Formats: sequence, C-alpha cells, structure tokens
Amino acid sequence: MLITVGALLYGPVGEHTTDAAVLVEDGRIAAAGPREEVLAQTSPSAARRDHPGATLLPGLIDGHVHLSFDAGPEPYRALLESDPPTLLEAMARRAEQLLACGVTTVRDLGDREAAAIRLRAAVTAGRVRGPRILAAGSPLTPPGGHCWFLGGEVADEAALRAMVRRNAEAGADVIKVMASGGHITEGGAAMWESQFSTAQLAAAVDEARRYGLPVAAHAHGARSIASAVAAGVGTVEHCLWLAGPDGVDRRTDVAAAMAHQGIAVCGSLCGHDWRTRLERDGPAATRAFYDRLSWLDGLGVPLLTGTDAGIPQAAFDDYVGMLELYTWLGFPAERVIELATAASARALGLAATTGRIAPGLDADLLVVDGDPRADLSALRAVRLVVARGEPYDVAGPGERA
Repeated sequence: MLITVGALLYGPVGEHTTDAAVLVEDGRIAAAGPREEVLAQTSPSAARRDHPGATLLPGLIDGHVHLSFDAGPEPYRALLESDPPTLLEAMARRAEQLLACGVTTVRDLGDREAAAIRLRAAVTAGRVRGPRILAAGSPLTPPGGHCWFLGGEVADEAALRAMVRRNAEAGADVIKVMASGGHITEGGAAMWESQFSTAQLAAAVDEARRYGLPVAAHAHGARSIASAVAAGVGTVEHCLWLAGPDGVDRRTDVAAAMAHQGIAVCGSLCGHDWRTRLERDGPAATRAFYDRLSWLDGLGVPLLTGTDAGIPQAAFDDYVGMLELYTWLGFPAERVIELATAASARALGLAATTGRIAPGLDADLLVVDGDPRADLSALRAVRLVVARGEPYDVAGPGERA
C-alpha cells in the first residue's frame, strides 16, 4: 500500500518532508520520504491512497487508559456486573473509539481477571479492530486499598511478589502498583497517602524484572512519588506531588533522580478535566495546578502522554483534548506531536517498534487534514488510520484503493 500526502512528519521535532509518500508492506514501513523516491521503490500493482494536502504522522500513543471502565460516575460498576463476553464487547467499542481518534497504541493500566489481556488477544487475532494494547492486569494494592475491587489486593511482600508473578504469567506487559490512594475508591487511602513502603515497591520492581516487565506506579502524593522513584519504577502516573488535602511538595531532588534514571511521568489527563478547571477556577489557578508538567520537562524528566480514559468524564474519543492542555501550557505544537508519538514510544520501551516513520517499524500511521504543527486541532480531522499495516478509514473511503 502506497500513501501519498502533502506533508510527512516523522515524529521527532524538526523532521518532516513535503510532497511525500509512505510505502507499507507486510504490516511494516518499507519506505518513507519524498514522493518520487518512494514511488521508485513501489510496485505498479501496489494499492494507493492519495491524500493531497493532508499530513501523515505516526499513530498516536495513549499511555494510560482503562478499557474496562465506562467513564461514568462509578466507572467500575459495569466491569463488576458484566459477564466476560459483554465486557469484552464494551471494551472493543472503546478500543475502536481510540483507533478512530488516531491512537494506535494504548497502555491499559488496570482491570479485573485479565480483561485487557483477552481484548489484546482478540485484536492480535483480527477478531476486533483496535490499537496495540499493553496490558497490566490487576493492579497491586493493599487490602481495601485503591481499586481493591480489581482483584489485586496484597497484604505483605510475599503476596505482592505472588501477584506480580500471577499477572506476568497471565501475559501482562507491565505491572501496575497503587503507590498512593486515589479518588474513585470509597473508604480507601486519600490521594496523598502512601499505600506501600519503599521496600515493598522495590520488591515489586525486583519481581517484575525477573519477568522482564516494567512497573508503573500510580502516585499522587509526594511521599509515594519519592518511594516509587527510589524503588526504580519505570513510570510514575499522575505525579501530583500532593502533601495533604491542600498542600503540594514538589521535590526537585526526586525529579532530578527521575531525569537521571529515565523514569517517565504520565500526567494522565483528560480534556474535560482541565477545561472544567479552567472555567471554574480561572487561568492562574489552572496553570498552577498543571504547570508541574512544564516544571518536570524543564528538569529533563521524560513525559508520556495519557488520558486516563475510562475514569469519570475521561472519554475515549477526546485524545486531542488532552494534548491541547500542553499547547495551552506553552508547549509548541510540534513538540506535543513528538510527545504523543516518538517520546511516548521511547518511554514505553517501543522505540524499535512504533512512534516514528522509519523503514522497518510497524506501520502505525495517521493521516489528517491540514497541518497540526500550525494548529493542533487538525489532529481531529482524521482521514485515515493505519494500525500495524491495516488501514482504517475514518472519514469514508474517498480515496483510490
């Protein structure tokens, strides 16, 4: 399949070509660059999709979703009440919503009874259309702790290690640990309170490494963030630096350690939340809450884009709403595109698989009208999504095949 476009963004800032083409063969990128150069490598019988005036870029990455949650007031309710086939069908619909937004890779950070692993298998087998899925399975939490209802309760280090093994043997791609409390668990620890000691988190990291798996730490509180970093996790989710119900304690030494160790932060944001806060609290308070992302970026901490889709009000069809927060904070649009593609792929250990337009990588591609470098909202004008070489028409056929 040959795709021709007006502009090609390779992923990293500054790397682009006009009047360009990408050749896809056997699910991978075979060639990419100036149109005439790629045409010279293309068989006359290759299917063609011509998008004059459009921009092609790598498929987008959502580093934090919950496909088994429905984004309602009690997002886990349907998960607990649905039988496996009904749940899988609902999750498949949500996966297709993400794909329609141009998201070709997601990391699912918590479900029950390996639901996302089952969905991953269905996508891989071609029974369901959806993005590449990295799945965590049941997140580790103390008895009665945050998201205890997902089946990952662990009372001590032995149970903690056993749960890591259980998830790994079920096929998990990543281990999720609830280092702090959260806001959707009634009666659980507060968001700023730690749920595990540094030693316990280190045990989870050690056990996960035996299986070659990274650890993602849900951590709102400053103490839990510090413990997660000291334990050597791969990513920190949310990273609010809360020091109490009203206080914040941004620890420069901890952030510097994150930068040194390459520990990425996934802000886990959604368009609804930041726009609601902006309308309710005004620009100054909203910027004070979210500019931790700019602060972390300035210190060299890798950033990973994610929406937390599935929790209350975090929809599966508004990925770009999350990215627009970064531009509102002052990130250049081209840098935001890099964060959503090449940088996130690197943070997830997928740099050799996806996130850039380069020969040999999986053909995870997005074609949009206009130039998202000039106006990020162009990412909403999706013309074509290609996931691992399979085309998915969003705006209708309209092109020559």
